Amino acid sequence: MKKTLFILILLAIFQISKATEPDFVWNSPSENSSGSMPCGGGDIGLNVWVENGDLLFYIARSGTFDENNTMLKQGRVRVKLTPNPFLNAKDFKQTLKLNDGFVEVSANGTTIQIWVDVFKPIIHTEIQSKKPFVSEVSYESWRFEDHLLIKGESDQNSYKWAPPKDLMMKKDSISSTENSVLFYHRNSGENIFDVTVAQQGMNDVKSQMFNPIENLTSGGKLWGKNLVFTGTGNGQYAGTKFKSWIFKSKKTTKNIDFNIALETSQCTNIEEWKSNLEKTISEINIKTDKIKSIAWWNAFWDRSFIHADEDFSEISRNYTLFRYMLGCNVFGTYPTRFNGGLFTFDPIFVSSKNNFTPDYRRWSGGTFTAQNQRLVYWGMLKSGDFDAMRPQFEFYNRILKNAELRSKVYWNHNGACFTEQMENFGLPSAMEYGSKRPDYFDKGVEYNAWLEYVWDTSLEFCQMILDTKTYNNADISKYIPLIESTVTFFDEHYRYLASHRGRKTLDSDGHLILFPSSGCETYKMANNPSSTIAGLKTVLKSLGGKDSLLKTIPPIPFREIDGKKMISPAKTWERVNNVETPQLYPVFPWRIYGVGKDDLEIARNTYFYDPDALKFRSHVGWKQDNIFASCLGLTDEAVRLNKLKLANGPHRFPAFWGPGFDWTPDNNWGGSGMIGLQEMLLTSTDDGKIILFPAWPCEKNVHFKLHALQNTTVEAELKNGKVQIINVTPESRRKDIFY
Repeated sequence: MKKTLFILILLAIFQISKATEPDFVWNSPSENSSGSMPCGGGDIGLNVWVENGDLLFYIARSGTFDENNTMLKQGRVRVKLTPNPFLNAKDFKQTLKLNDGFVEVSANGTTIQIWVDVFKPIIHTEIQSKKPFVSEVSYESWRFEDHLLIKGESDQNSYKWAPPKDLMMKKDSISSTENSVLFYHRNSGENIFDVTVAQQGMNDVKSQMFNPIENLTSGGKLWGKNLVFTGTGNGQYAGTKFKSWIFKSKKTTKNIDFNIALETSQCTNIEEWKSNLEKTISEINIKTDKIKSIAWWNAFWDRSFIHADEDFSEISRNYTLFRYMLGCNVFGTYPTRFNGGLFTFDPIFVSSKNNFTPDYRRWSGGTFTAQNQRLVYWGMLKSGDFDAMRPQFEFYNRILKNAELRSKVYWNHNGACFTEQMENFGLPSAMEYGSKRPDYFDKGVEYNAWLEYVWDTSLEFCQMILDTKTYNNADISKYIPLIESTVTFFDEHYRYLASHRGRKTLDSDGHLILFPSSGCETYKMANNPSSTIAGLKTVLKSLGGKDSLLKTIPPIPFREIDGKKMISPAKTWERVNNVETPQLYPVFPWRIYGVGKDDLEIARNTYFYDPDALKFRSHVGWKQDNIFASCLGLTDEAVRLNKLKLANGPHRFPAFWGPGFDWTPDNNWGGSGMIGLQEMLLTSTDDGKIILFPAWPCEKNVHFKLHALQNTTVEAELKNGKVQIINVTPESRRKDIFY
């Protein structure tokens, strides 16, 4: 019995050791917030750093939108200890404890642990020292007074480059008691929802629409049992004035803790919001809460991993660090934003031209750009982070009614019309919609050279939902109306457009005429773009039961250049407006072409010889050439581009990429890198086969665990040129693995 127990313990230790991730360590303090380290959990993100002996962290939470749709940080916290253990310390360490999900700072016998409860919106800070100290904890806010937004600053909200005159960011409510500070921002008065609905002619159905902005209140409470309020102060950080609410420890001590509880909700009055906050506080049990949070992070790392040796170790590490950042919003009300997520820092450290407050990020806080968002989420299928995909699916499900109302109001047909640059309430961004529109222009179309007729990115999220059923046997029944309404739009809208041009609604072959349309934001006024066609074909096949509609989808267009057949961006187009490569979207995300699939040479010709594909090739930002190369089994190209994509970013934390085309951290940069690396290691064919190492150099060692179709998990290792399949779940799928 004892021998059996001993063996079981050894097996358990072995299993845990495979899932652990090494600590990420800095041995010196940082210069400013751009040298911060991410820390988070649930739907909260902290930027943590030590500067001039002070420990500081920014607080961000999913869904904290103000009247103008700025995504508000929840403040900054500063900790000073006397005597100061961190100032000029030779043994300084700041550690991201990846496996357990928290940050630890230590020096001279003093240790501070900062952790976020995965299951409750609570931030914990625990300070212990071998020597007695006096602590000073300050809550700092730059929203202590109304703030007139200056030129360029409204890019952080939905007004972007054309804000109304004297647009204000309204102040927060902040008040202190003996040992706590309460802070919140409550939306009031006219907001961006009201303005956008009126601008876009939707007032008649306004009462039916989902409105996430009205009465939204976000904020929280900082407190500590052994802290006492000593007054307020003023200061300036990174060019921004702030006010501080300062607390000191009641007496010299060797340990002290303080907590921050957050609450974000739409409440009828502030008393209801306060009641919700106090309920959260009453449910705290620090000892068991910490155990549960650590256990969640341990299980998170056991879902999947990629560990590579030698010159691939940097990119596999950065893949892991980025995945940690995504894991911090697993239970978010809103998706992880492509333009910074939960981990933006002072914008002046991204660009000296952006001398704005810490709330600033380029491309707004409540406007979601689907072409960018998709790259944050596709990689979660192979990493097995299906729970982290839910916020993105719920985002679309919440705004489904509003998208359907657009179709009814503008064209009187069915189906959900989802656009690019879409607000968190499902209408196009007011400025992208066009503030100077001709009266004759179709009110359902964005008057925008880049975004006009870009409807099809919503298909990618539909396919992600369908894939979670295949990857994880997920119950997706609640999302079927969303998927069906999305494809219905294309059928009814393009029949509608055809009927306004002539007598017939289909072409001579019985196919929809997808015109006017758009190949991403690049090939404009397109007829039958290959990206839209591939998306409709793939989603309809995956959805099933739509054969009659599937038959109306036109074939993917081809063209020949210098005797080589390749995928055409569209049947025809009138201009090129951006630098995307939708002619390769049938490779990814639509997977009609790729390793182990038919007509691979056609897709490879497109990659190597299409003149625009060559001209647009890059690893920067949302560029996905690294993914195309991996999916096509082009090992040399995949190695080159994925090394560039996942190389260390420009800031101290290596997964803070950007700004690219967007902002820092650039999460669609990280997401596309994540996908590309996964695709080098594992792909699936239409007949259920799993192909290992389709674009990985056979001489390079790597050990991975990833998820595949048919609810399958594969752990394999390539070492010294030899493949070992360590574990396959279910075991019956082992016979389907090839390499």
